[in-house]
Amino acid sequence: MAMLEIEGLWAHYGRGPVLREVSFKIAGEELAVLVGANGAGKTTLMRTISGVRPASRGRIRFNGRDITAMPAPERVRLGIAQVPEGRQVFPGLSVEDNLVLGGYTRPRREVQQGLRRAFEMFPVLGSKRQELAGMLSGGQQQMLAIARALMSQPRLLLLDEPSMGLSPILVKEIFQTIQSLRATGVTIFLVEQNARAALRIADRAFVMETGRVVQEGTGQEFLANDRVRQAYLGQ
Repeated sequence: MAMLEIEGLWAHYGRGPVLREVSFKIAGEELAVLVGANGAGKTTLMRTISGVRPASRGRIRFNGRDITAMPAPERVRLGIAQVPEGRQVFPGLSVEDNLVLGGYTRPRREVQQGLRRAFEMFPVLGSKRQELAGMLSGGQQQMLAIARALMSQPRLLLLDEPSMGLSPILVKEIFQTIQSLRATGVTIFLVEQNARAALRIADRAFVMETGRVVQEGTGQEFLANDRVRQAYLGQ
């Protein structure tokens, strides 16, 4: 059984459809990547899966359960967490308080365990735990956004453009983190502008164009596909 199953999904902004009849599946412990041009609907899809945007039609199932109409906080409790595009940390709160907010669905004991895991995974956050999140560098804020999402102990992690605006060295670190998370058994659905790096580590990949998923395959198949390479890899 698929962990995430999307069936005939539509989403609108006003009267205009942004997602059109989207259907695909992601198995448990897979790392799936979604590529597509700006404006294709990738972020809207992520927000609809996490419950931030409502679906107009279609179905979203998580481990066989229909969650299409479920509020976003309940989806977090089920095991879905999103790291939004642009990081969106709370700049006026400390690093530690940002993390604690990420664990709002968990008991206090688990929050403390989550803090220890976060500081083990990202030692720089531990050294800055009392500093305001708004004072962190862009790369550190991205680490904080990922660590905050992990505080809810997700089974499915949605990552929307995690390398955006980062230096090549930090991009490498973020992708190493993603691979480490995948090794722990977390299922990952990744939207990423650095399509080549994303596809290298992907089990499954999808192409989205004008609100539709138009192609599906493995990461290696996409890297070898002339059409995908010309459209999204710059060659």
